[in-house]
Amino acid sequence: MNKFPLIASGVASTSLNGEILAIRYTKIVCKSENADEYKSLESEKQIPSIIKDRERFIFHKLNQDTAIKNVKDAYLKLHLLSLKLVKPNTINLEGIFNALPNVVWTSQGPVHPDDLEEIRKDNDSLYVRSIDKFPCLTDYVIPEGIRIADASRVRLGAYLSEGTTVMHEGFVNFNAGTLGPAMIEGRISAGVVIGANSDLGGGCSTMGTLSGGNDVKISVGEDCLLGANSGLGIPLGDRCIVEAGLYLTAGSKVEVLDKNNELVKTVKASELSSKDDQLFIRNSLTGAIQCKPNRKKVSLNDQLHTND
Repeated sequence: MNKFPLIASGVASTSLNGEILAIRYTKIVCKSENADEYKSLESEKQIPSIIKDRERFIFHKLNQDTAIKNVKDAYLKLHLLSLKLVKPNTINLEGIFNALPNVVWTSQGPVHPDDLEEIRKDNDSLYVRSIDKFPCLTDYVIPEGIRIADASRVRLGAYLSEGTTVMHEGFVNFNAGTLGPAMIEGRISAGVVIGANSDLGGGCSTMGTLSGGNDVKISVGEDCLLGANSGLGIPLGDRCIVEAGLYLTAGSKVEVLDKNNELVKTVKASELSSKDDQLFIRNSLTGAIQCKPNRKKVSLNDQLHTND
């Protein structure tokens, strides 16, 4: 559903000279869903006001889903994703890297790199967590019913559904995430979505679209398993398994076997994209990548994903 136009209010963190570094939106109203509240918020006096040092209250309005022009646009769209108001790959994020400033994320909040030493003078125990354009998800949004073992590994803009567990080696980029309960012990790159009840094993990798020339959106269907240290460069359908240590790229040559383990044909892995009930393994004698019908069922441990 189209969420635009929408209007939002929140608190901006600024540099010492007033440049906006980051924004926590505390209210987002979509006109099509609540016209009265939208009109009321729109009619308020929209003059930025100072709350305390390096913070101010702001309003922001987006009439259309156009390319990102500034930090206000960027943070509003990242909040839309992490609040699960829109799904990954459904809104325009063009221009986000140019719009976001590089920020020092510290125990005293967002700091401009040029201001760090000045602020450190008054904060002897200042702790620098990272220097990045994107903040941690949990600094701005706490989704319901999820667990994150290491919050530094999940960026604002991640879409995490209830029942998701992200372990220490798990990573979730912006504009990516899970569409249901999932175990994440590997990397969900930008643009990648993981279906309900799927398991990404320790150290596994999904190929994103931010670099490397890959323009195919990678996705993992429901009830799938990526084995430890495996890699995925094609979309998977439901009930698929990629064995541990196997990196399956779009150009990989794959021997397709029938239920009797007889060779049917040899194809590029891309020709098997999005098909259900596939098991990808590497033949330990020949080294060939093989695909055969998957008869196994992937089941998550309910006790691990009831995150009350």
